[in-house]
Amino acid sequence: MYETKTLKEKFKLFTIISLPILITQLSMYLMNFFDTVMSGRAGAEDLAGVAIGSSLWVPIFTGINGILLAITPIIAQLIGANATKDVPKKIQQGMYLATALALTVIIIGAFILNPILNAMDLEPSVRHIAKFYLITLSTGIIPLFIFNTLRCFIDALGQTRISMIIILISLPINLFFNYVFIFGKLGFPAFGGIGSGIATAISYWLVSVIAIIILKRIRPFQRYNIFSNWVKPAFVEWWEQLKIGIPIGFAIFFETSIFSAVTLLMSVYSTNTIAAHQAAMNFASLLYMIPLSVGMALTIAIGFEVGANRLKDARTYGLIGISGGVFIAIFNGIILLLFDDFVARLYNTNPDVIELTKQFIYFAIFYQLADAFGAPIQGALRGYKDVNTTLVIAFVSFWIIGLPSGWFLANYTALEPFGYWVGIIIGLSSGAVALLFRLFQLQKRYQVEKPKNSSPA
Repeated sequence: MYETKTLKEKFKLFTIISLPILITQLSMYLMNFFDTVMSGRAGAEDLAGVAIGSSLWVPIFTGINGILLAITPIIAQLIGANATKDVPKKIQQGMYLATALALTVIIIGAFILNPILNAMDLEPSVRHIAKFYLITLSTGIIPLFIFNTLRCFIDALGQTRISMIIILISLPINLFFNYVFIFGKLGFPAFGGIGSGIATAISYWLVSVIAIIILKRIRPFQRYNIFSNWVKPAFVEWWEQLKIGIPIGFAIFFETSIFSAVTLLMSVYSTNTIAAHQAAMNFASLLYMIPLSVGMALTIAIGFEVGANRLKDARTYGLIGISGGVFIAIFNGIILLLFDDFVARLYNTNPDVIELTKQFIYFAIFYQLADAFGAPIQGALRGYKDVNTTLVIAFVSFWIIGLPSGWFLANYTALEPFGYWVGIIIGLSSGAVALLFRLFQLQKRYQVEKPKNSSPA
């Protein structure tokens, strides 16, 4: 990151930061995308099993990852304020916290996985695939969380291309292991959907190892000596990250868990309906990586400018990102409208599943419009370290407004399973409006308070 003077310079720097983040996010999600697509090729039961497993895992992963994302504004503001001497210990404490969170997830999962799956009305084969997909995937949780912490540090320095390179290296490896373990190649048995969990866990280990090697040997990371002079775990340091990260994590959890809750509520419908819902949601979520990347870039840029007390510049970055979100929403809608049949056929060859998937995609066109608008605003708010209000907005819009309205429409109107998607649209739209209001309110308040409480870097 560096200071910019003109709008043209800001747009150029923002593009330089955001494009690698976009490629990284798309590549990371492509691992899940190919898990789902390749599992669907193994059979509808495998696709449904991976859908259920993903529905349980994704909210946990994204929620915990939200806690880890707190490292980005912390480091960005330290860099903006030229307080680089504090960076190594922040990253080391972040890795300790990441490991502790991973172990907590694994231990809790060992006790609650069977009861949750048994409580669901699933076919035995689908339940078996979902269970062992999650068990195999869990062997890579620790390195995954460590990598995400290291990636936040890399991105906070503005070196987003490095994260991109790491993931681009790992993506074909993930595809290779998917092919081997799902379909039974090179002498291995065909595990079906469970094989995608094995492949993903191996990929998590690889990206973590690659990131550690890069940070130890390549500038500008090498000069920070992240892996030298280790400090002891300190709960005080953990709490600084948790104060920012927990609201981020829960806000993301409330958003992602509503999609998982919808998938779980759909377990009362046929296997074909579950498979079609998951296929449409999976592709729409792939498109969501675009506005999410814009939001992550805004966190870096705004955090840097706020740390340097350049509030006007931070506001300008916010306008750039939100404008980009509007354009992205229109682009994503066109993609879904034009390629609905092509997308549906990617996931399954069953004509019934294809037709149901296309119907779900029509609803996805509308819900991603609000999502593509709201994600950049969330990223901007994180750059200001404003996270508590976002948490409240996420909870109310998704769980008080979105899910109940979806449940009502699904159970008391002719929409049936599509009613849940209408509920998602309602929740996302109300959340996006509230987030925009909060951002304007915060920027106005910051303009008055920050000069009084901070001196320029």
